[in-house]
Amino acid sequence: MPRRYEDSSGAATGSPSFPPRLGTALRQSLRHGYSRKDLRSDLLAGVVVGIVALPLSMALAVASGVAPQHGLYTAIVAGCVIAALGGSMVQVSGPTAAFVVLLAPISARFGLGGLILASFMAGILLVVMGAARLGGLIQFVPYPVTTGFTAGIALVIATLQLKDFLGLSVARMPETYLERAAALGRALPTAHGPDLAIGLFTLAVLILWPRITRKVPGPLIALGLGGILALLLSRWVPGFEVATIHSRFQDGIPQLPPLPVLPWRLPGPDGQPIGLSFELIRALVPSAFAIAMLGAIESLLSAVVADGMTGGSHDPDAELVAQGVGNIVAPFFGGIAATGALARTATNVRSGARSPLAAIFHSVFVLLSVLLLAPVLNYLPMASLAALLLVVAWNMSEAKHFLHAMRVAPRSDVIVLLTCFGLTVIFDMVVSVTVGVVLAALLFMKRMADVSNVRLVDQHPIASQGLPKDVLIYEVAGPLFFGAAQKAMSALQRVPTGIRIVVLDLSSVPAIDATGLVSLESAVARLHGLGMFVVLGGVQGQPLEALARSGIREHRDRISVHRTMERALEVAREGPGKVFLDETQGER
Repeated sequence: MPRRYEDSSGAATGSPSFPPRLGTALRQSLRHGYSRKDLRSDLLAGVVVGIVALPLSMALAVASGVAPQHGLYTAIVAGCVIAALGGSMVQVSGPTAAFVVLLAPISARFGLGGLILASFMAGILLVVMGAARLGGLIQFVPYPVTTGFTAGIALVIATLQLKDFLGLSVARMPETYLERAAALGRALPTAHGPDLAIGLFTLAVLILWPRITRKVPGPLIALGLGGILALLLSRWVPGFEVATIHSRFQDGIPQLPPLPVLPWRLPGPDGQPIGLSFELIRALVPSAFAIAMLGAIESLLSAVVADGMTGGSHDPDAELVAQGVGNIVAPFFGGIAATGALARTATNVRSGARSPLAAIFHSVFVLLSVLLLAPVLNYLPMASLAALLLVVAWNMSEAKHFLHAMRVAPRSDVIVLLTCFGLTVIFDMVVSVTVGVVLAALLFMKRMADVSNVRLVDQHPIASQGLPKDVLIYEVAGPLFFGAAQKAMSALQRVPTGIRIVVLDLSSVPAIDATGLVSLESAVARLHGLGMFVVLGGVQGQPLEALARSGIREHRDRISVHRTMERALEVAREGPGKVFLDETQGER
């Protein structure tokens, strides 16, 4: 079982260190003693994951608009580099389905060279994000946002596969989803029976095989049988012909390892080297940012799921840096964008992986497959690869969770969910996540405003003796930050006349921001103008520091601040003339 992170003394901490130390997971797995049994487990897991990754890598590259070997090179180079340098014990990285909706438009507009250059730029952004300790922020992306854009991506992927699954003849696929759907609809009369037959056969095997056994990966059996069936029918049935990797891509998959290449020397949309210029880099910045954001979200979510399956922990910042380095190195070997792959990671865990070496072995397996089996892989039908991605899209959509959230989630969350889903399909993931996070943040502020309040307390439980009649106690509940502070402080607009001292119990206020400070200061100034003195009691650490930085001592004539309610009530009984106004530091 993968281990948790430990500090230098060997005590389990469960939390990552900073600055991110590359290779944290690999070093710790080896430091605790790596036995022959661990090696066997990692080797077996690596082979199983490699079998799953082999067809997926090719299918995802094709769906992204490039030759299948670029997906294989991504699994080989990025998969190995990220596993060696990352902060997760069992995560497997490579090309993923979520990237298809981003990469396909980039390759259509900028060609292979532009796509690989954008992946390189995204790698730099990921390194910066990890070095800036932004890994922990990914957990603040709300569930409706991730569910919405994931389901939207799944729909787009499934739609894109209809071309090869049905054998449609489409001269050029448009860039936007609605135009693509319209183009596919117009092309339906061109559906090719042999491609559809092989696609349906492969899809049936992919669906039924897991019910027979899970010991042998379904993609290996389904694509293998699909390729054999297509080959036999093409020889036995006159006119039976299906599109294959070899027929779609002129040279097929080269029987060579990933070789060094400069991304800017790869072909652009016109087939000529794309070159390197400031204008090109500026044009690719939005695409690179989108790749980096999606890569960060997907890799860290995958690592969290892996932690749940193993009981371990990961270093999110080290994982981000490793993902960045992998995406920087892979483009120089013909690789495209890579990130943590949830399905392959789950397969890795279920296959008994003990350390990052399992993911490294998966990369070695893919490399050996390219060197030994490239001529065989070239005969895989395009319809079979499309069927595989249809299954991937269905699993990715998590339709049951999507529909369950639609039924039970609050209406506001359903709105965010559907908004992210629709924006992902119609526009892209960047617009979807941006709008979704903003909507979720606004709804969160509204909910905090609903629970933050100020109420008049008739008899405070701490007050052992009665207070003078000209003293009122108000209890403030909830954080005082923008969106909630103004609503909470509005209760102080109704303080009756004849009151000399107002005590605010802040024991239930864990945090206050600039807006909260301004609202509080405005309320205190108003009460002071009415001849009232304010005493703050039960002030916690963060609010106390914020008040100290705000220059509270400059207003000794109107306010007194205390860590405990006991002291605040004592001051209220003694009267403002006897208040010790400089206790902010003394009571800390």
